[in-house]
Parts: sequence; C-alpha cells; structure tokens
Amino acid sequence: MTFSATAILVLALIAALVITAGVWAYTTANRLDRLHVRSDQARNALDAALARRAVVARTVAAVLGVPSADPALFEQSRRLIALADRAERSDWQGREAVENQLAGALSAVDIDSLPPQLVAELADAEARVLIARRFHNDAVRDTLALRTRRLVRMLHLGGTAPLPTYFEIAERVTAAASTGLEVDTVRTSARVVLLDEQDRVLLLRGRDPKVPDVDFWFTIGGGVESGESLRAAAIRELHEETGYVADAAGLRGPLWRRVAVFPFNGELIRSEELFFALRVRNFEPKPAKLDFIERRSITGNKWCAPADIKDLDHSGETVYPYHLDELLAEAIAAADADIDPEVRSIR
Repeated sequence: MTFSATAILVLALIAALVITAGVWAYTTANRLDRLHVRSDQARNALDAALARRAVVARTVAAVLGVPSADPALFEQSRRLIALADRAERSDWQGREAVENQLAGALSAVDIDSLPPQLVAELADAEARVLIARRFHNDAVRDTLALRTRRLVRMLHLGGTAPLPTYFEIAERVTAAASTGLEVDTVRTSARVVLLDEQDRVLLLRGRDPKVPDVDFWFTIGGGVESGESLRAAAIRELHEETGYVADAAGLRGPLWRRVAVFPFNGELIRSEELFFALRVRNFEPKPAKLDFIERRSITGNKWCAPADIKDLDHSGETVYPYHLDELLAEAIAAADADIDPEVRSIR
C-alpha cells in the first residue's frame, strides 16, 4: 500500500494540528494551575490582612472602652469587639457583609481620641486590607478570564477546582488628625533594582525634608502617574532620577511587592511598592528631572554590594527595602532570566 504525496502532506498537517492542540491544552492547563495557586495565595494574604485589622480594631476598642462618663464610647467599644469577633468567625461567603460593618464602625471612631501610634497602626492595617483586596480581585479576574473561555470549559482544562470569587468591601481613607499628619491615599510606586556588571545595586540616599538629620537609602523609583503603566513609570523614574534611558522590555518583574506606611514631608504615606530588576552597564548617575521635593530630599547615590548595604544598616542609615543585602541574589537571578518571576511580598 502506497501513499501519495498529497496524502502524506494531509497526514502531516493533521499530526501537526494534533500536536499543536495538545501543547496548547497542556500549557493552558499549567497556566490555569498557576493562576489558581496565585488566587489561593492572594486569598490567604487578604485573610491575614483582615485578621490583622480585627486585632487592631480590638486595640482601638480597648482604648475607647476605658471607664469614662461617656456611655456612647463604651457602647462603641463593645460594638467594635463584637464585629471583630464576628469577622474572624465568619466563613468566606458571609464575610463581606461583616467586614463592611467593621469598616463602618472603624470609620465612626473619633481618631482624635486615639494615641498617634495607634492611628498609624490603624492606617497601616487599613492600607494592607485595601492592597490585599485589590491583589486578590486582580488574581480572580485573571483566573476567570482564562477559565471561562469556551474551549477551556469544553475541554475541562480547569479540572474540578471551584471558580474563585471577587471579594468586595468598602475602601476608605483614615484621617490621622491626632498625629498632625495629613493622610494621603494609597500610592502605587514602581521601583527598580538596578544592577551593574558586578551585581551591585544603585541606591539613592535621601532624607525627609521635615527631619533633615536622618539619612536613609532606597532603590530607584516613584509614584505611578494617572493612566501610566507600572513599567512605563519605572522607566520614567529611572531616567528622571539617574539620567539613564532604558527599554521597558529589559525589566523583569515585578518580583517583589511591599506595602508600607510612613511619614514624609508632613504627610502619612501609604505606599504599595512593586519592584522590577534591570541589568545595565555601570554609569555615573546624573538626574535628568527632579521635582522640588526630590531636589530637597535626594542627597546622593552609591553602587552597593551586599557588604556595603550591611555597612550602611550598621551605621544607622536604614536601607529600604529591609534586608536588601539578602534579597539581592533573587533580583540578580530575575534580571538575568528570560521570563518574569512570580511576585512575592517583602518588608
């Protein structure tokens, strides 16, 4: 039995289609698995952030519940404790309503009656819930976008895992009047771990214009502007702060996410920082475009190896993010990789 050239070509095409379909199905199933893992991790992070807010709510209640002549404050304290307990005991399906009630109860608290440290703690807890909820819902969105495609559903590539669901709770800003600070909204920042040929990272030295005697060090980067992507912001900030012009395609990441609450220039900043890694040839940084605050707060720069970072920390000049000397190997591996790493939280 012989086959014509046409028949062989048809069989080859069919085989190629089958192989292509198989590879697509396999890679899609693997991607779905990773997305489900990401959704589960995001949900666990959100659960932890909500649990921390409940603990802070109890602390607030303890301060309000100090014996006084005001029965309204005592009742407010009892309500906060009851809602915090209910929030921790609620299952995931019923938790949205309880968490919204707890957020409403916290928003009714007169923060002038709280110590400044507790106001900052409450602001930090609220910021972490807000960021964790956004990351959770982003993970759910990406999972559902792939999981609900017709071919994916027809071939059951998602397996038996239940569909993730969004978690919708009210977002609010806590005014820290008793600290004398104006609380900013949550700011998203794009940061760059800029590495040279010797695996050194470029750090900037800075200081708070309101506290000029305290120096600290930080990576390149700044706030994302309206309508701007993370990568575009990272490239723009890199050019403005160092004069270096980079291609966004060279960025790897984001590899780290850091949420911080800190005072700066008279405001209480709540910042979500996302870090990229980028490999470049060593150069002498020359800022191209610093704004007024940056000109007052950025005082120097240095290419640092892990030992240099330790020396700075030991000298009392804090380096952000914390433990960057230990994290640097991870950034180096990411910068030299061909694909973006999975983002993870750091301090």
